[in-house]
Amino acid sequence: MTVVDIAALAEALAPGATLAGLDLGTKTIGLAVSDRGLSLASPRGVIARRKFTRDAEALLAAFETDAVGGVVVGLPVNMDGSEGPRAQATRAFVRNMARLTDLPFAFWDERLSTAAAERALLEMDVSRARRAARIDAAAAAFILQGALDRLQALGRERAPK
Repeated sequence: MTVVDIAALAEALAPGATLAGLDLGTKTIGLAVSDRGLSLASPRGVIARRKFTRDAEALLAAFETDAVGGVVVGLPVNMDGSEGPRAQATRAFVRNMARLTDLPFAFWDERLSTAAAERALLEMDVSRARRAARIDAAAAAFILQGALDRLQALGRERAPK
């Protein structure tokens, strides 16, 4: 499959499937996965970036392990809403991943997700060294949680009244 909007992503999911969230950094890929009820995102760790082929293999294996039915990818747009080189690189990464899997992908605006993840880790009194190791996975969970909250809101809007 290819890139879809968040509403179409929900419709494309098989019952019981989870969603994965990705925060694509230059050195690591943060990974988070939802519960089967699509209400809670949990950080799963990071994948050290190497070559695309190895990164893709690691991601696809993680997706299979967690019964992932769709992927939410943080799109690093600028504060003014424009897209720069990092957003273009993210879109290229997703295009390449889409050639390897039938999973649907959706982009999610990740503005300030890393800052929010860092704030949360600081509030939990996580040391600087441990924060550095966890920040991308925490950002992926923050991105995924935003998408899950939106899916919940869409479900409430569609529910018969």
